Amino acid sequence: MNWLTNFVRPKIQKLRTKPPKEVPDNLWLKCPKCNEMVFHRELEKNLRVCTHCGYHMRMPVRDRLKMLFDEGQWTEVDQHAVVVDPLKFRDRKRYTDRLKEAQTKTELQDAVLVAHGTMGGLGVVIAAFEFDFMGGSMGAAVGEAIISAADVAIAKGVPLIVIPSSGGARMQEGILSLMQLPRTTVAVERVKEKGLPYITVLTDPTTGGITASFAMLGDIAVAEPGAIIGFAGARVIEQTIREKLPEGFQRSEYLMQHGMVDMVIPRPELRAKLIQLLGLVLNANPTADGTNVESAALRRKARDLETGRRMTPPDPTVPDMDYDTDNTPAT
Repeated sequence: MNWLTNFVRPKIQKLRTKPPKEVPDNLWLKCPKCNEMVFHRELEKNLRVCTHCGYHMRMPVRDRLKMLFDEGQWTEVDQHAVVVDPLKFRDRKRYTDRLKEAQTKTELQDAVLVAHGTMGGLGVVIAAFEFDFMGGSMGAAVGEAIISAADVAIAKGVPLIVIPSSGGARMQEGILSLMQLPRTTVAVERVKEKGLPYITVLTDPTTGGITASFAMLGDIAVAEPGAIIGFAGARVIEQTIREKLPEGFQRSEYLMQHGMVDMVIPRPELRAKLIQLLGLVLNANPTADGTNVESAALRRKARDLETGRRMTPPDPTVPDMDYDTDNTPAT
């Protein structure tokens, strides 16, 4: 043995066996559509929309609420407690174990988060789905969440916005999950009966029992680009009718072309467009910076209710003046 084998080789072996530095595996994400790699910071800055092809990836529910509410601030609405695992359901796992896994993964009690706050200074209640919680499936807890959202909207006299992202009813709750279809439909109708706007923002996917109930009942139906929206899956439909479906079938753009959706709005423009829609339906003048400048028309409407007078549409060039039925200034 000499100095080469006794000193140099052990050092070389030590260098070779030194473990490599760990690199986080989530710095770059691969776009499911164009297969391009997107840096995670760029993706988050662009609201999880691919910077190469514009593909809209699914968005965590809290990030979505932060994007929509003024200054990213909202108040979460407590949910009513429901019976957990009423059917004692078990497939490969116990239903209770699946719930615990989903709750740990998403830090949510169930697939919907209900919150109230302001958008453009206008009060609003939002019920948003988290797809990562068992595919956003609707069980009794989700049904109660939609009902709670409707109750809060009615109590506060503000619009209700629902943002579904779901595969449909939750099979582990059987008929109890299907009962949520009429329950949520009734809750939405109660909001409408009070004269409050109900807006749906359809995201990928909006399918099954969600589509068969509250998701398609919006006074205004908005969708994100490329979202799958439908009841049964395309493959099931093709096998049933034994025909090839049209290109883009059940995508949001296809539904808008056929009158099922009012507009398709890219995610970076969604907040501004929703504020604009809220201003139109409420006859108010919201601004994107979170303030709400009450319009002259809204002030006139309040005075009309107090005086019992019936007014004709005002002259938009005159900012704050009462008009009688002959459209001349009141004396």
